[in-house]
Amino acid sequence: MYQTLEIERKGKVATIWMNRPAVFNAFDEQLIAELSAACAELEADAGVRIVVLGGRGKHFSAGADLNWMKRAAQFTHEQNVEDARKFAGMLRALSGMSKPTIARVQGAALGGGTGLTAACDMAIASDDAVFSTSEVKFGIIPAVISPYVLRAIGPRHALRYFQSAERISAHRALMIGLVGEVVPLAELDACVDTLADTLLQGGPLAQKAAKDLIAAVNGKNIDDSVSEETAQRIARQRATDEAKDGISAFLEKRPPAWLA
Repeated sequence: MYQTLEIERKGKVATIWMNRPAVFNAFDEQLIAELSAACAELEADAGVRIVVLGGRGKHFSAGADLNWMKRAAQFTHEQNVEDARKFAGMLRALSGMSKPTIARVQGAALGGGTGLTAACDMAIASDDAVFSTSEVKFGIIPAVISPYVLRAIGPRHALRYFQSAERISAHRALMIGLVGEVVPLAELDACVDTLADTLLQGGPLAQKAAKDLIAAVNGKNIDDSVSEETAQRIARQRATDEAKDGISAFLEKRPPAWLA
């Protein structure tokens, strides 16, 4: 059903492969629509616990297809806004998944490719990966990807890279928080698999609750309301069937139900 991507399932791990290697997985209207649909499909699939995003070929994603951007420049204001909303909606669907998401990055991850990396919960890059918020070189800005890149690297680094459009090496990306690990290209898949296996050990409802917790407390002052919020959240979580089983399983030295 997809023309620009593939979904590969291995057990409880699903990989969305962007599949436009001839154009370095640059995205246009169709790929954006299909990525949105793939996120919705995997969100609804109870058999999928972990979602990996990767790109076929030598590169993760060169970002926006410039032919698409050229077409968008000719749109009316209303058409331009609607087109941008679809891109924003796709990134929000990826970022908002209730399941852990991993970006598997090799080669170029430029512009929107950097945005896709940041929209995932975590990212592993090969040592040949290169990132850039390159939009100002084309007279535009990284507006739609900005919430996710800011979340990853913070405003100080964003002030530099949003304006300079410098290339960011994999090791520099690790230093500023855009990726969590850098490994040789030959080890990239094994590293992603290891992280996915680790994530599968956690309770799925607890992982969703952990993501919600971060969204609820991030950036807030540690005051009475935040303390109360955290107390309420752990109290609710401890009362779930998943938590009761997880604690009992540990004490009884048996696997919890979600590993059955």
